[in-house]
Amino acid sequence: MMLDDLLTSGLEGHGRMPYQDARDRYAELGVDTDAAIERALGTPLSVHCWQADDVVGLEVHEEALDAGGIQATGDYPGRARSGGEIRADFEKAATLIPGDLRFNLHAMYAETGGEVVDRDALQPEHFETWIDWCDGNGWGLDFNPTCFAHPMVRDGMTLSSSDDGVQRFWIEHCIACREIAEEIGERLGPCVCNIWIPDGRKDATVDRMGPRARLVEALDEVLAEDMPAITDTVESKLFGIGVEDYTVGSHEFYLGYAASRGCGVCFDMGHYHPTEGVADKISAALPFVRPILLHVSRGVRWDSDHVARFNDDLCAVCDEAVRSGHFDDILWATDFFDASINRVAAWVIGERSLRKALLWAMLEPHEPSVQAEYAGNGHAKLALQELRAELPFGAVWDELCERADAPTGLAWLAEVRRYEEQVLSDRG
Repeated sequence: MMLDDLLTSGLEGHGRMPYQDARDRYAELGVDTDAAIERALGTPLSVHCWQADDVVGLEVHEEALDAGGIQATGDYPGRARSGGEIRADFEKAATLIPGDLRFNLHAMYAETGGEVVDRDALQPEHFETWIDWCDGNGWGLDFNPTCFAHPMVRDGMTLSSSDDGVQRFWIEHCIACREIAEEIGERLGPCVCNIWIPDGRKDATVDRMGPRARLVEALDEVLAEDMPAITDTVESKLFGIGVEDYTVGSHEFYLGYAASRGCGVCFDMGHYHPTEGVADKISAALPFVRPILLHVSRGVRWDSDHVARFNDDLCAVCDEAVRSGHFDDILWATDFFDASINRVAAWVIGERSLRKALLWAMLEPHEPSVQAEYAGNGHAKLALQELRAELPFGAVWDELCERADAPTGLAWLAEVRRYEEQVLSDRG
């Protein structure tokens, strides 16, 4: 089949082993595929809004802003240019993604009716359209302060700044965002409010303690008020453009902060050294910190935020989350942006990959492997792990998609092409 045929008609995922036979094969190993499908479909995925518009946002500014080290590369046509276009694009993507979804919004997507409203003055009313839209579609809504791409990011610092005016601005912004998140949570159910800041220095940092001490004080003030409709999380990073030498909010800093303050911690899969395994961090942190928010992304050589794929890294993270016995203490979100491909397709590929990896983990014949490990039978454990590649996983994935009324195989590609021709092409 030629590419144009695939893009026009798609390729459904049929022709594999029938689901009934696949179910029986897994049952021989003690795996209930029906239960795994139900669990995988019912796990909410919080889908990031910023894939649709290349992290541009909707703010009204008096002057153009620098991206602040956050940028999407590429110039594929069809970028969303308004809140309405973002919402339309996601509505299309959601029809092609199986399972429960949430939406994840940054503060820079405020809709202020053309007025300049700075970030420390944001109110719930500036997100009313987003809240109503999620409510109407049955989606939860999560929220993030936007502590980048703004003139008040001075010398690479925000909440950890030694400039009292700069630090105060960002404290007020984060407090305002928690109030917005509380309003969202009261309307739509618990809202995850995740704080990430870009603070750091480029080279030869001398004072590493001072900014971290100031960040502790700032976060304590931001999180001081109890807001029961919010799940607060803090997110670390290894380094960023322009802050290669020193990142204030490192993994160790935020893990210690979360453990001592009783909030959640966010592990972004792109925010660590390329050889560092994120999966192992889950069981290491869970005895001390809950919940863990996972930002699913894919780094290529560095924190490049490539579209998530069903690869070894993602499967390992999902395996560890399921094996931990604390799956309900883990929250799932995505964080990638690629302007070099169709942006709706990027959403669909990334979210389907995550859902697929969750199902893969839930279908593992885990108990026999544990028994072999504790019996000291290492070769049996390895053999059981190798067996996973031989099991008819594709047939169970197709069944999951069909139960969710989502396309199987590549059938969704034809729908994306139609949307591109009918909607996205008019955007230039």
